[in-house]
Amino acid sequence: MTELGPVAWPPVPIRTERLVLRESRARDRAAFIELLASPEVHTYLGGPRPREELEREMPEVPERWPGSFVVDVGGAMVGQILLRRASEHRCSAAVGKVDLGYLFLPRAWGFGYAAEACAAALDWFAGVLPGEPVVLTTQTANVGSMRLAAKLGFTEVERFRGWGAEQWLGQWSRPPGTPSG
Repeated sequence: MTELGPVAWPPVPIRTERLVLRESRARDRAAFIELLASPEVHTYLGGPRPREELEREMPEVPERWPGSFVVDVGGAMVGQILLRRASEHRCSAAVGKVDLGYLFLPRAWGFGYAAEACAAALDWFAGVLPGEPVVLTTQTANVGSMRLAAKLGFTEVERFRGWGAEQWLGQWSRPPGTPSG
């Protein structure tokens, strides 16, 4: 994965009705470790990383790079939104496009935070790189992620076998000047 390109970083925090999407801070380290070590979060992502390894290797301020947003509710991190350009991908249709990823702590599931945060990140992205498509890959078995992709307006490009399971690749694009829905 490579950087987004000519995007000023970090952006002004993105505020929604309930959330703030912002750059990571040192106080987020424990939440990142919890997120990356969670078996529930990584059910469809190849499994969690060992907590001890994360404690040892995680920098003081984790995931501080263009396209990585902390999702903050009431001053606490509950998830992460990722926008990364896919320099390599199992599907050639995704190579060179920006890939949307998201991870949320289980305690934040079921409140609509993922949809709200992803929509805000996509709106931001459409503003800084108008007309550029975004892709999303998820396991077809991940019903929640498939529902979210549809809700966000991703349309299927193809299905493929990868990482030991059937995968779904969708694409999102908003023509320049089109308001969000």
